[in-house]
Amino acid sequence: MAGTVLLLLRPDTAPVGAPASSAAVKLLLDGPYGARFGGELAASRQGYFSSRIEVAAQSDPDFVETIARQHAIGVTSGQKFLLASWRGVPVTAFAASFLDTSVAIFTLESSGLRRPADLVGKRIGYRRASEGDVVFDAMMAQLGLPRSQITKVPDRDSFEALRAGEVDAIIAAIDAQPDPANWNSMKLNVIKPQDYGIHVPGLVYFASTALVHEQPSMIADVLQGLIRGWQFTYADYARSVPVLAGTGPTALNPVRLRFELQQQRPLVLPTGGRIGDYDESRWRTLRDILLFAKLGEEDVPLAQTVNYQFLRDVYRRSPDLAAPGAWSEQK
Repeated sequence: MAGTVLLLLRPDTAPVGAPASSAAVKLLLDGPYGARFGGELAASRQGYFSSRIEVAAQSDPDFVETIARQHAIGVTSGQKFLLASWRGVPVTAFAASFLDTSVAIFTLESSGLRRPADLVGKRIGYRRASEGDVVFDAMMAQLGLPRSQITKVPDRDSFEALRAGEVDAIIAAIDAQPDPANWNSMKLNVIKPQDYGIHVPGLVYFASTALVHEQPSMIADVLQGLIRGWQFTYADYARSVPVLAGTGPTALNPVRLRFELQQQRPLVLPTGGRIGDYDESRWRTLRDILLFAKLGEEDVPLAQTVNYQFLRDVYRRSPDLAAPGAWSEQK
């Protein structure tokens, strides 16, 4: 009888290596605080997460591995996620942050380079094996344009290199461009790969597979909070920008923040789309272009690494999350 009482009084212990349900779970951002993580920052600062979620920025070359090791949740590029999963890192994607790639090709307006065909015979500034490099090659190949006639200049992907004439075009993120309202800003042409049929997941939300299996309700809660965070971000800039900009040493420039939010808005909420709602065709396209670039081998099929059920369940249980009235181009 005494032994039975002791067993009943002993607190439950979590399995070794598994996160305890009462402990805080980290939501790590692959990069510094900024507009591209607006939904995460809004959800955290507005209290949209009901579970204990700690949001933190963490730049790490092994970011996906870190998420798996810490039984955490993360947001990174679809490319980085998929390549890591092919290497056997136990992670599962459950939603998109950017539904499409943020990569674009920029040229000076005065150059007259406005279409992919205009880039043949030109110098392109880029970073090797980056998302931009892979997406650019896929776009040119899909259009049947001769990549051998393009000179790709590594580590010359800055707008200063473009201004100085070191290259004729650069591959960069859409939200990295200079604000045209600045007095010294250059006038640019923008070529977007999605306008030419290249659609791949941009930034994706994922978690360690262990966390997905052991605490699915937490994943659903985080996803709902993220959706509400992005809703708040784009409902009214006058309210959201001060919240996102914050205060202290990590405070963001409100003017620049608003500009970047405007640039990335179609990626977070494309016309007719829902926040976070990626589809299988985008993942297949990403898989194909990574294989085409010879960056990896598909050792783990998509069906084992990408989950669609969390999105379906969240939108089914909370149909108000999909209401389009929260966003308007005027705001």
